[in-house]
Amino acid sequence: MFDIQLSAEETEMLRKILETYLSDLRVEIGGTEVKDVRETLKQEEEFIKELLRRLQVEEARSE
Repeated sequence: MFDIQLSAEETEMLRKILETYLSDLRVEIGGTEVKDVRETLKQEEEFIKELLRRLQVEEARSE
């Protein structure tokens, strides 16, 4: 494991990027008919949601 230090601006930009990707990923999940692929995409969705949650926790700590 490693730590990365982000400025408030960098954190905000990363959050926006992840939210945009998450939105696009949800559309992709909805359009995917192959069960195995859909499950992989759903796992990725959960990973992104967890990263966003952790970013929010860190933002709250630094305020």
